[in-house]
Amino acid sequence: MKMADRYKAIIQRFQEIMPVAETELHYDTPFQLLIAVILSAQCTDKRVNIVTPPLFRDYPSPEALAAASEEAVYEYIKSVTFPNNKTRSLIKMAKMLVERHHSSVPSQFDELVKLPGVGRKTANVILSVVFNKAAMAVDTHVFRVSNRIGLTNNSPTPLATEKTLVKYIPGELQPIAHHWLILHGRYVCTARNPKCSQCGIADLCKDFEKRNPSLTSQH
Repeated sequence: MKMADRYKAIIQRFQEIMPVAETELHYDTPFQLLIAVILSAQCTDKRVNIVTPPLFRDYPSPEALAAASEEAVYEYIKSVTFPNNKTRSLIKMAKMLVERHHSSVPSQFDELVKLPGVGRKTANVILSVVFNKAAMAVDTHVFRVSNRIGLTNNSPTPLATEKTLVKYIPGELQPIAHHWLILHGRYVCTARNPKCSQCGIADLCKDFEKRNPSLTSQH
């Protein structure tokens, strides 16, 4: 199957089996989502959703968080991965929002990645989820699933994966496609034991095709 044909078929299938796909991080404002995504680096959304409600309650604005002490913020997030680094990043990020962005989350990639704790993936999450812009955030799930099902050909880096996905997925579908791949990787196409028997796109999957040539000979 040609790459363009595989993309077209997989996108159509996801539209059928997962018409609604969105972040599992809980938030009410762009500022809250930015905090949650920073905290989610190498940490589960489930854990982040446990620690953020009291943090959001007590630090509802960039001004409040910018004025907080590291000791105070650490107590809220000490159960996530790398709490010391993330504590410093959150406070510095809030200060920069206040000082440079009138306490608003910027909608430009170049401005987002200047914020402490914000890398390419986090910036793309904010652009796609908050601003519904054409952006493809590549986390470990997206990176693994894209290579496995054949949306990329053994891309060596998340950036290479992002470039390929952006090339083939229409801009207006990139925000939801990001979530299709994350949720598929989180619940079906898991790292160690993918649930191929429960997979809605198995017949379109390059890895499944390799392992079961007789079942997918039509492709």
